[in-house]
Amino acid sequence: MLPIRPRSALRLLSALTLTAALFATPVLADTTTTALAKAPASGAKAAATVNASTTATASSGWNNWSCKPSAAHPRPVVLVHGTLGNSIDNWLGLAPYLVKRGYCVYSLDYGQLPGVPFFHGLGPITASSRQLADYVDRVLASTGAGKVDIVGHSQGGMMPRYYMKFLGGAPKVNALVGIAPSNHGTDLGGLLKLLPYFPGAAEAIERLSPQGLTDQMAGSAFLTQLNAGGDTLPGVRYTVIATKYDEVVTPYTSQFLSGPDVRNVVLQDLCPLDLSEHVLAGLTDRIVFHETANALDPAHAKATDCGDVFS
Repeated sequence: MLPIRPRSALRLLSALTLTAALFATPVLADTTTTALAKAPASGAKAAATVNASTTATASSGWNNWSCKPSAAHPRPVVLVHGTLGNSIDNWLGLAPYLVKRGYCVYSLDYGQLPGVPFFHGLGPITASSRQLADYVDRVLASTGAGKVDIVGHSQGGMMPRYYMKFLGGAPKVNALVGIAPSNHGTDLGGLLKLLPYFPGAAEAIERLSPQGLTDQMAGSAFLTQLNAGGDTLPGVRYTVIATKYDEVVTPYTSQFLSGPDVRNVVLQDLCPLDLSEHVLAGLTDRIVFHETANALDPAHAKATDCGDVFS
């Protein structure tokens, strides 16, 4: 397993300590299938795929299939985890943050490999996109909403673009918020820097060559297809939140999108003191969370700064 460098370890410890002090998240994970049974399917195919490995259970108020969007927040939010993440752990910070602010929030597992539990986002991204398509349909059927907003971290900030571009998802999506997304790829060395943050992941995949990793390498056939003809689609608002300390998706500017209705944000432009790197940006950073809320509700956006760590 790759070692965590001292600087990275210091950032990790500092951020986790600050988060623990300011935002203790009660985790009420239900690992039974009770919550899954309440999740409506959009058809026979979706019904056949409802199981504990493809749908997150109810936790701290999100994945509540009885939630109905309010007039203030009329669209449900679908959270899409990153490579090696899963539908619960990736969102222990952001999901309760959004629920507390009145959103109906959902998260899915995708990209599972046989024999590799817990660590997801490793399968071919085209297949993962189809899982997202089914899940969005179920969320829309459950909530009665016409569109969703999607927030994704790392691979999860990029993969929905395939769903929108090639699987008919664009009319169902109002906004896509990518937190440290791999929009234009990175190198394999960058992706391997994820491993120290996920103890046991290296051993779990050491005999595999997960396509979910190779698809994200700069210049891959997948990314070439995804980005051909432009980064964006009409009718969807895009926000990218990047950190200049990103050690996984490098250079961090490769995360940015070009096109209309795009806002590219550098975290340190909002708060110069923020030291979050790739993983922490999605897991614990409340400045990222505040900017995400702004992107979901731009009509009521409030300027984001260092003080939002206390919000």
